[in-house]
Amino acid sequence: MFAPFFIMVIAMLAATVFVFWSRNKKSERKVFIRTYLFPKGLYDKLLAKHPNLSVKEQQLVGQALRQYFLAYSNTRRGQISMPSQVVDDLWHEFILYTRDYQAFCEKAFGKFMHHTPAVIMSSVKRSNAGLRLCWWHCCKEENINPKTPQRLPLLFAIDAKLKIANGFFYVPDCSGVKRQDQGSSNGAVYCGGDFSSLSFDGSTDGWGDSGGDGGGDGD
Repeated sequence: MFAPFFIMVIAMLAATVFVFWSRNKKSERKVFIRTYLFPKGLYDKLLAKHPNLSVKEQQLVGQALRQYFLAYSNTRRGQISMPSQVVDDLWHEFILYTRDYQAFCEKAFGKFMHHTPAVIMSSVKRSNAGLRLCWWHCCKEENINPKTPQRLPLLFAIDAKLKIANGFFYVPDCSGVKRQDQGSSNGAVYCGGDFSSLSFDGSTDGWGDSGGDGGGDGD
């Protein structure tokens, strides 16, 4: 008579403990990502590709890469795309520090994170979904409304901020984008508002991880 009830109680307790452990582990991993010190010499590799970057700007690229890793750690789907060329360059150099990168991934994600090249919104639905997830989580990280952004999260702003040749340049507001004279070397400027639009592939696959609007804009 009491056996089924006892089993149910044990199962509920086990589930509660597991949820608590999972949340605690996720929190620990986020702290690790935020405070991780990149291997010595990594920024020198970045500087070889982008010789005009100051020390402060190199560190800003590192901060943007951490934001990308945090976005990846927040999604349950495992598909997330890179929106920045300069951050992608730093990520690629980090991967070449094989042991350091392997150890980082194991502690930050519990698995190896494979490299994917930087992309833009296009007709490729898989890449679009990954970009939308990245946008969603980066906006949430900075308390920006992903549907009506008043500014860009660092990861999406950094190529323009640092004037990266062949970078991916974004603006938060779609109005007047075609009139922009700034942009990448081919003159393209991309709009943050497009991530919630159906205009690219007729869907919003990857939009958010569990619904909601991601909060308001902060300064």
